[in-house]
Amino acid sequence: MARPPLPPFTAETAAQKARAAEDAWNSRDPERVSLAYTEDSRWRNRAEFFSGRPAIVAFLTRKWARELDYRLIKEVWAWQDDRIAVRFVYEWRDDSGQWFRSHGNENWEFDGEGLMRARHASINDVPITEAARKFHWPAPGPRPADHPGLTALGL
Repeated sequence: MARPPLPPFTAETAAQKARAAEDAWNSRDPERVSLAYTEDSRWRNRAEFFSGRPAIVAFLTRKWARELDYRLIKEVWAWQDDRIAVRFVYEWRDDSGQWFRSHGNENWEFDGEGLMRARHASINDVPITEAARKFHWPAPGPRPADHPGLTALGL
């Protein structure tokens, strides 16, 4: 099943793809998120390497059990043909109440049907105070259309 927009990407379609990914991840629904990836999608997330939708679902289930009140913003950095590079920031808290802002970059490669066949993510976590948070929309759920993006927030 195709997942438009399809490659080759333009500035507009790359931004649409990034926003669709952001909205899906903000749902915190591992099954929903996994459907954007090929059956054998290869991932590197921090120091974890795995492939396939079942592994993606397992990874995201563990992630969101640990990263509470998760809210994410993605922004396209570059694109060409069947690839998109994004930078992202997400905020979350652990079970002790400590808040974090995680900054990262992802490199994506898509098949002809618009499914992501490879995802490489590098991420750094920074402890923040609750007062320093910038992402306040109701979660889980998409970032409101009028909420500023990363550049507008100075991130």
